[in-house]
Amino acid sequence: MTTSHETHTKIISTGMYVPERIMTNFDLEKMVDTSDEWIFERTGIKSRRISSTEGGEFPTDMAQKATWKALESAGLEPNDIDMIIFASVTPDQKLPNSANLLQQKLGITNKCACMDIAVACSGFVYGVNMANSFIKTGMAKKVLVVGSEMLSTEVDWSDRSICILFGDGCGVAIVGEADEGDTSRILSTHLGSDGSGKEFFNQPVGGAIEPITEQHLKDKSHYMRMKGGEMFKVATRTLAENARIVLEKAGKTLDDVDWIVPHQANVRIIETTAKLLGAPMEKVIVNIGDYGNTSAATVPIAFHEAIQDGRIKRGDLVLFDAFGAGLTFGATLLTY
Repeated sequence: MTTSHETHTKIISTGMYVPERIMTNFDLEKMVDTSDEWIFERTGIKSRRISSTEGGEFPTDMAQKATWKALESAGLEPNDIDMIIFASVTPDQKLPNSANLLQQKLGITNKCACMDIAVACSGFVYGVNMANSFIKTGMAKKVLVVGSEMLSTEVDWSDRSICILFGDGCGVAIVGEADEGDTSRILSTHLGSDGSGKEFFNQPVGGAIEPITEQHLKDKSHYMRMKGGEMFKVATRTLAENARIVLEKAGKTLDDVDWIVPHQANVRIIETTAKLLGAPMEKVIVNIGDYGNTSAATVPIAFHEAIQDGRIKRGDLVLFDAFGAGLTFGATLLTY
């Protein structure tokens, strides 16, 4: 007679890819009325990556390159993946979904489940928490969670309030079952959304209600729109609340946490959230200076970089914390 044990999930490996082209604040000075000093002071951003439109750096291309790194790092084959969750608000195309296209690009032949989720900047955290549930219920064994965005195509490059903030990039994680006795595991998760703030960050043109017309292209009303002040206030409060919820669920305190990996929207949001939590900035992973806001890709890119440079090590207690248009939000507390 075998005794059943509770299934625990862990992040097995990570990967990232960012486009080759770097656009600095000095480049933006030539495009709109702004300055390097002004942008850096308000956002913490020095540069961002911009995908090539010639091919090879579209969202699924970046995801393919990032996934190969994650597979190699874990010693896995593409067919070991039995589910793909692709978080993006900038899919390659409307149909089929980007997860499907990525499945083909990776040469996966096992007919694994493929789905896209569009929850903006919370995408990767949503994906990891969903993967955790699928693995715990036995529906999947190894889930590829992708956050890949090409926001440069959705930004009005003549609008200085928004074009300074965003960049392109991809981060991925392979989530799987933890072996018995393995201390690496996802400890607690939290997901939510508040539709009452849907107009703080939106893109109403281009869907079924208002398809893009020639007029929209002329007046540039099809691009993303944001109310920065409103987003700032709600973001800081929500990120702090997310963190408290997952810590309480896991019976942990902020002192137990080794690293916080927040969504990289604006360095001021990150600093204000840390202050609200009473967390020292030395515990917070910040890389917005190099990449800007890459939406669903910010948390996995920051996480991967911190693993690669040796800051985050196996056994460390890590807190993912994200917030985005919707208004969506989520957090994950895990032992890496």
